[in-house]
Amino acid sequence: MTTETVNMLIAKAILAREQSYCPYSNFSVGASLLTDHGAVYTGSNIESASYTPTVCAERVAIFSAVHAGERSFSAIAIVGGKKDEFISSFCAPCGVCRQVMAEFCSPDFTIILFDGNETKIYTLAELLPESFGPSSL
Repeated sequence: MTTETVNMLIAKAILAREQSYCPYSNFSVGASLLTDHGAVYTGSNIESASYTPTVCAERVAIFSAVHAGERSFSAIAIVGGKKDEFISSFCAPCGVCRQVMAEFCSPDFTIILFDGNETKIYTLAELLPESFGPSSL
């Protein structure tokens, strides 16, 4: 993956973060998902007062893409932190998001994290080893 692509995905994730609805945690997250043919879908976290229905930015982006008919993904960029503050730490996907990624993405799917200065890049297999997925059934 090129540096230009990584930077573009980070920039789109930062913009998506601005749409976060997080009145309870005050922790806003943005994600941008790249399909295998170059389309980008974004998402932000959306909270609920009863907490359980809250959905993460990563899943919003993935579900939006799947709803649009997409099924092949190559990378996702994720940024997060206190709302209205500069991004200052890495925001890795939660376990539920990693499991959703395992449903739709290959083990070599790229996960890009950005802390405002540095970028870390992982594969799904690195963040979710020994995953349970469609091939497990």
